[in-house]
Amino acid sequence: LFGCSSVAQTVLSRNTLGEPLTIHLGFTTGLIMGVYIAGGVSGGHLNPAVSLAMVMLGKLKIWKFPIYAIAQFLGAFAGAAGVFGLYYDAFMDFTSGILSVTGINATAHIFASYPGRHLTILGGFVDQVIGTGMLVLCILAITDTRNIGAPKGVEPVAIGLIILGISVSMGMNCGYPLNPARDLGPRLFTAIAGWGMEVFR
Repeated sequence: LFGCSSVAQTVLSRNTLGEPLTIHLGFTTGLIMGVYIAGGVSGGHLNPAVSLAMVMLGKLKIWKFPIYAIAQFLGAFAGAAGVFGLYYDAFMDFTSGILSVTGINATAHIFASYPGRHLTILGGFVDQVIGTGMLVLCILAITDTRNIGAPKGVEPVAIGLIILGISVSMGMNCGYPLNPARDLGPRLFTAIAGWGMEVFR
């Protein structure tokens, strides 16, 4: 909610109430608060890629993975719906009621990541592997009890700093889509809410 809301505020105000750094801080804050909220129940897994890595490392039982992934997807879908509801009037004003994926008044990118015009399919793949790999590697370093890690209770802030670091250094290609649920859930919401199937092209 914090992340997509920060993008919405920036885009819909035509950059008068936000900029790239405020977007990065919005996503960082959202992740930190999400881990604090869900950390005691699920370990703070908000990302299927991270959950899958934990399954592969034996830190999460495989039967839990589908439950986590569905919950992550539904949470992202609900967050997108919340942002659309919060800024509905601003969306209608900005777009004159025509919700589009491309063009001068495009707004689908508020909810999901779209590749830059310069990006090839291979470049997009490499972007995802490096960004998500760094995210998982750094989370493992923070949560490894044999490592220096982070003091108890500060782990969510340390993990949030990973997102901030990735966002300010690896966001140019696609906007750092590190979380499949955070992309697919809102993308499906936009398809249903009026942007149509073009969101999947």
